[in-house]
Amino acid sequence: MFETLAQALPAYVFAAAYFKRCMTLRRQGREVAFARQLSFLTGVVLLLASIVPPLSSLDDELLAWHMIQHLVMADLAALLIVLGLTGPVLQPLLGLPVIGRLRVLSNPLVALPLWIANLFLWHAPVLYQAAIASAPVHALQHACFVGFGIGMWLALLGPLPSPSWFGNAARLGYVLIVRLAGTLLANVFIWSGTVFYPDYAAGEAQHGVSALNDQGIAGSIMMVEGSIVTIALFAWLFLRAAAEGERRQELLDLASSHGVALDERRAARAVAAGRSAELERRIRRQAEVAARGSDVP
Repeated sequence: MFETLAQALPAYVFAAAYFKRCMTLRRQGREVAFARQLSFLTGVVLLLASIVPPLSSLDDELLAWHMIQHLVMADLAALLIVLGLTGPVLQPLLGLPVIGRLRVLSNPLVALPLWIANLFLWHAPVLYQAAIASAPVHALQHACFVGFGIGMWLALLGPLPSPSWFGNAARLGYVLIVRLAGTLLANVFIWSGTVFYPDYAAGEAQHGVSALNDQGIAGSIMMVEGSIVTIALFAWLFLRAAAEGERRQELLDLASSHGVALDERRAARAVAAGRSAELERRIRRQAEVAARGSDVP
């Protein structure tokens, strides 16, 4: 019970702060889209659901069941939470001195290696079995899975500015590396003839499952979930690339029709950074200023 409360409390606090901020932004006329709020809420619900029965009822008895729990919290819940975030929502948090410095963790070159290291370290037998045997270590394991999962998704999908080199091709490579790491671990579970976590022996015997079968099922679950998420992300990248190309051309056409000089690379950077509306306003203002100047005799 203490372990569940310890893991649930930060989620409740985070959710309360998120929706309080959404209410503040609504009063300021900067309302967060309903779809984003729903995504965040669904992510928090999945996170809480992963630490209470039935998902938590067998996590110390079967590796396969424990794998489902971890994928729900570290992959799906973290993904949905990140999709619910916006720059204005994070603004007060990023303004804090300590938290503001941590935004470096959302850089792809930082977030990805940390996520991979966290994934493999916690599945090392000594650490994994320590988590099974100790409630505090188990809570720490879950916190690391969720925290580094949010960091990994934040680098790919989050609202914070991305490095200029992190375009759609780099994002595709990022997704491939994420899934390659997950697939590698899944294949180790599926094809290894060695039992990595003997502490599950009693639970596996109780459920009539051999240790290697349990391990193989866990790897298969990881493989299937990863494949589904990867396909969804590839579809998102394709749609994003198409939408960005269309929006970039709209800005170039707008600038051309108003006689405003606009470099194609500048338009591409603005669209990639989600600042196309701001660039459009600047183009229109420049056109208005030029028009007023031409009217002066």
